Amino acid sequence: MTENDRHGWHRLPKLSLTSRDLSKRMKRVENVTVRHAHKFIIKRWSSVRDVRQHIIIWIIAIGVLIAATGMQLMWFQRTYMDTTQATDGTYAEGVLGPLNTLDPLFASTSAEQSASDLLFSHLLQYDTSGHLNNDLARTVAINDTHTVYTVTIRPDAKWQDGMALTAKDVAFTVNLMKNPSVRSTITGWSDIKAVALDDTTVQFTLPAPYAAFEYALTFAIVPQHILGTVDPGSIRENSFGDSPIGSGPFTFRFTQTVDSSAGRKIVQLARNDTYYGGTPKLARFQLHVYESRDAIVRALALAEVNAAADLAPTDLSNVNLGHYVATSSPIASGVYALLNTKSQLLSDKTVRQALQVGTDTKAIRAALPIATPSLDLPFTNGQLTGDVPSAPAYNKDAAAKLLTDDGWVLDGTVRKKNGETLKLSVVTTKNSEFERVLEVLSGQWRQIGVSVDTQIVDPNDVTQDVFQNILVPRNYDVLLYQITIGADPDVFAYWHSSQTTQLNYSNYASSISDDALSSARSRLEPNLRNAKYITFAKQWLSDVPAIGLYQPTAQYVYSRNIQTYSAKDVLVSPVDRYSDVLNWSVGTRSVYKTP
Repeated sequence: MTENDRHGWHRLPKLSLTSRDLSKRMKRVENVTVRHAHKFIIKRWSSVRDVRQHIIIWIIAIGVLIAATGMQLMWFQRTYMDTTQATDGTYAEGVLGPLNTLDPLFASTSAEQSASDLLFSHLLQYDTSGHLNNDLARTVAINDTHTVYTVTIRPDAKWQDGMALTAKDVAFTVNLMKNPSVRSTITGWSDIKAVALDDTTVQFTLPAPYAAFEYALTFAIVPQHILGTVDPGSIRENSFGDSPIGSGPFTFRFTQTVDSSAGRKIVQLARNDTYYGGTPKLARFQLHVYESRDAIVRALALAEVNAAADLAPTDLSNVNLGHYVATSSPIASGVYALLNTKSQLLSDKTVRQALQVGTDTKAIRAALPIATPSLDLPFTNGQLTGDVPSAPAYNKDAAAKLLTDDGWVLDGTVRKKNGETLKLSVVTTKNSEFERVLEVLSGQWRQIGVSVDTQIVDPNDVTQDVFQNILVPRNYDVLLYQITIGADPDVFAYWHSSQTTQLNYSNYASSISDDALSSARSRLEPNLRNAKYITFAKQWLSDVPAIGLYQPTAQYVYSRNIQTYSAKDVLVSPVDRYSDVLNWSVGTRSVYKTP
């Protein structure tokens, strides 16, 4: 092959198409397409119609075969696959503020207490059944006189900066709570001595036996290696309150201020991978702080959070329960009409008894949007056993007769005695639930001839200063209020005459009640304590320093795709929902079953 021939392999024949040639070729293609369509489709359509039944049967058969195959695959998948909780999610929970500190020594609001429980450890904590269980503590030993408690703690506990948590931290925390210059919100430790015997043993010495002391061992522990060099009077203002180091299941990352004027903040927490109690399933926990319950309801509507606490029963009607699940759990507290026994009108025991008989607590509970447990006594239901007394039944006519016999005669719709009108000042805090109860309660008392002047105060309004202007001076005849009772029936702080300048908001004084309360808290025998508290309950019902209205509930709302605390869990307080927080999760995932 010559050189010229070889170059010829790479030459293509030169094509020259005119518009006329292109038109002819397109026409031929069109004619061929039409002929084939007529031959293979139109001419044979009648044949297709003849066999259409067979075609339909085959299509159905193929569909059934595909469906059966899919179902078989799904069935086989279920034999080796399972659905479980997802890990590494972010849980966003709405709570009621304000949030001014993350130091547990000064926690007072729901937001501050919630953060404290997630960030810090305790010697003892409540489990999902509402009973005390070990947290940092491994053992608690009590001496023969019941005045010395020796607690051993786990040796593997660490602060989130890697330092070891020891018994010295526990004793240090107690001494801070005792120190008046610290101004801690945790009180009642002034007469108790705490000493670290070694790194894992702390000893508490009490001035006298106190049956409920173990329930006080649920306080949060703070680090001595960080706060030990800080002047006690300056701890409240120390930077530790803004960026704390704890030892709980979650660590602090940062606080995001969303709206400073509205107190809107987000506390960002991360999983503590070195937590001695185990590794949380959640990678992140966000506490969204709101200034009001209405703001929390709006946050749910806007999906800013996937769960929320601190809602009143009346708020649930504004929550989309198609998207969220709402739970309601009784807590160890009571809502009472606290009668100021030193006020001019209520110093008369007969008037107090008339109010007691003239209060229809069943109607009050019926006015609430969810089922609410009754509460007749200064104890929660189930705390006493045996010969437990109950409040007198509601009887409007009997209440009216008590007042008439006592000289309070009807003058129109209001009762008067020696020219004085039976007029009571009833105060409560701003709360949609309490406001509804106040309306029903005042209506019942007006029916028996009592003139009622109601006042609603806002605890978040600094200009009103509820504590200094209302509670301390006892500036009311009746206070509609919720008090925390706790898991143990020791209610000394609310009803003993020595506490009339503290939490005894009724100014109640009775030698019989004082003796029963003092004796019950100093004895450890369950049967003897129960008998003492029954004696007190009977005297309390007779003297009527308060009227039990109902046992409150904690409302919790959460998205349907998250795993949170169970509605079956027993809560002593709302923050005890975190007792099983290690198992909380967001979403689900498929995993292979273990053979």
